[in-house]
Amino acid sequence: MSRVRRCSRTGCTNPAVATLTYAYADSTAVVGPLATAAEPHSYDLCTEHAIGLTAPKGWEVVRADGELLPSGPGVDDLEALADAVREAGRVERPVEPPQVTGRRGHLRVLRFPTEQAH
Repeated sequence: MSRVRRCSRTGCTNPAVATLTYAYADSTAVVGPLATAAEPHSYDLCTEHAIGLTAPKGWEVVRADGELLPSGPGVDDLEALADAVREAGRVERPVEPPQVTGRRGHLRVLRFPTEQAH
């Protein structure tokens, strides 16, 4: 189950369709397609906020060409996923016996040499 990313604007619950990134050195705000993952220094915006974005005086707003539509897996993506699942089901993998490593779960005991009193 995928989680829909929401617009970063306070109080907005619309789905995000674009990502806003600031290029401070160039005094530019860039609104592009929704990034594949949320980034700490960028903002996800819904269609309304992406289109209505204004920048401070002296700054430029650069917008990507094309429509800002909610993204989701396309037909090609779903077909590729289904093909990968079918292929993985056909591959026979040898079953290897478990190896004893001296660990219990994700923990390991480390013994340090003790110092002798002088």
